[in-house]
This record gives sequence, C-alpha cells and structure tokens, in this order.
Amino acid sequence: MRRAIALAARALGSTSPNPVVGCVVLDAGGRVIGEGWHRRAGGPHAEVEALNAAADVGHDARGGTAVVTLEPCNHTGRTGPCAQALIAAGIRRVVYAVADPTPAATGGAATLAAAGVDVEGGLLADEAAAGNAAWLTSVLRRRPFVLWKYAATLDGRSAAADGTSRWITSAASRADVHRLRAEADAVVVGSGTLRADDPHLAVRGIDDVTQPLRVVVDTHATIKPGARVLDDAAPTLIAVGPDADTRHLPGTDIARLPYDGSGLDVHALLTELHGRGIRSVLLEGGPTLAGSFVAAGAVDRVVGYLAPALLGAGPTALGDAGIGTIARALRLDVTDVARLGPDLRLTATPTASSTAPEEN
Repeated sequence: MRRAIALAARALGSTSPNPVVGCVVLDAGGRVIGEGWHRRAGGPHAEVEALNAAADVGHDARGGTAVVTLEPCNHTGRTGPCAQALIAAGIRRVVYAVADPTPAATGGAATLAAAGVDVEGGLLADEAAAGNAAWLTSVLRRRPFVLWKYAATLDGRSAAADGTSRWITSAASRADVHRLRAEADAVVVGSGTLRADDPHLAVRGIDDVTQPLRVVVDTHATIKPGARVLDDAAPTLIAVGPDADTRHLPGTDIARLPYDGSGLDVHALLTELHGRGIRSVLLEGGPTLAGSFVAAGAVDRVVGYLAPALLGAGPTALGDAGIGTIARALRLDVTDVARLGPDLRLTATPTASSTAPEEN
C-alpha cells in the first residue's frame, strides 16, 4: 500500500479535478506483476494502468490481489468502471485505503464483493488520505484545499523594514517552492505582494509540468498591464471587487467577487476557483491575504521555510487573522520537519480542537 501511495503522488498537480490514485497488482503467489497510477484526468485509472502493465509483460492477474489507494470506482465517466475491470481480470482480492465519498463513484467495494471478490478497506487510510487531501477536501467541503506557504526569518519577519525580501531563504528552499507550485492547481497572491515583488508565479526547473492557474487578489484592479504575471507562461486570473475598473486589462480573465469586510470574500474566491475545476490552492502571500484566509478558517496545511537569520523589524509572515487572545490561537500539529540547505521547512496542519475562526 505504501508503494501505491508513492505511485499516486507522482501525479500530484496533473489529475484535477480527479483524485490521485496508485495501484499495485500481485499475482496469485503474491508477487508484484503490475503497477500503475492515474496520470491525467480522462486517462486510464490506476487499476487499469496496473492491469495493463501486468498484461504487457505476459503476467496473468487471475487469482491475484489489487492494492489501491482509493476504493475502485463503480461508474462510467470518461473511462469505464474500475470495479468491473478488476472483476474481468479475475482479481480475487482487493485491498483499498480510502472509501470513495462521491455519490456517483461509491459502491465499487459492494460490486466487487457481490462478484465474489474478497474486499478489505481502510489499510493505511490516513496516509493515503493525506496524499489525496486536495481531492477529498473538494468533495467533502466543496472548495479547494488550501496550503499556505511562507518564508521568514527565525523571528518571524517576511521582509526587512525597508521592504526588501530577496532572498530570505536559500536556493534549496526556493526550489522546493516550485515543487509545491507544480503540485497545485492554482497559486494565489495578493496585490501587496504583486506591487512589492512583481512575482512570476509560474513553475520553473521542473520538466513536463502542468502550469498552475496564477491568481491575483487585487480588489481595486491596481495591477499594471506589464506585470510579469500577465505573460503567457501560465494562465492568470485577476480577482477584483464588483466595482473595480478593469478597462486597462483587455483580454485578461477577471473574476468579480463580493466584499467581506475590508477585502474580497475568501469563501467567494474559493467557490469561484472550485467552479473552475481548481482542487488545490497554494497561497503564497502576502501577510494580509494570509491573515484573511486564516480568519476565514480556510487554511488546511501550512508550510513554513525558516531561515537562520534575524531582522528585528519589518512585516511579519502573518497579518491580522482575527485572533485577539491566546485562547483562540490556531493550534497546529507539526507533521514534518526537514533541513533544506541552511533552512528548516516545517509542515503543519490545524488541530481538530483548534478554537481559531472556523469556516462559515
């Protein structure tokens, strides 16, 4: 199953709006004879890929076992039902990690069992669900999964007092950010970051990547026509207020969203992105926008790159998040700590018992 989870991860950022799924097929003697993963929406599912891989080298899957990260589907969409493909191949046992919560696709386990296949669910479910968090969030919460990434000094500063921020972290950390971009469907920044850094936001240094949608939250449409984010390296969406003047942006994809307090409504933005097939969002900044997302209860994972440096002054990584007392702090569970060059990368998720603002 861990091998199947690793196979599924190869397609992060490429399968939206579908899940990432990995599958390992063993023969009747327990030997691995085929592996596969769902590579792109509309392409063969992981089970079919694994069965085909086995058949291509002359292996017989009859009487064997399929180990798959997600319950095999039981419906016909752009491809046929995987449950039927497993039955037709003579698979006698199926072990899956996560039950499929979508109404159209559920029932694969029941179909397999009705055909006499031995079915077991729940193996390494937490690990498999973590790898498929974007898709599961989109299905269960009807919005994209949001990963907030930030870079800061050890005293929490995202820039110096004069506004300079290049480069707080090392080249190794910056390369890792491009990995996060490659795994996301959309990269989101605010107008403050746009004015300060003129970011490009496209993925660099990674081959055969689907470029994420670049999203700028620019309430009053202050973006200049020559901004780097408006080039043709990747698609771009500008999210503005309902009364913003966008006449200087002909041909640009514009989303007009309602206000929520001092800025655009975060939930309206996520609803707009979800409607465009976006299942995972990388929130890159800056502190004001990050604070709005935290206040809205719309941050699902945090990745912080901490540089061994001190500034003592300058903007903090997180702006006002509507948390006025320590009792309402958004508490996090640290799930990973890694060394990237001289920096530390911390990955964390909000705890289930956190009392910070929740999503409406």
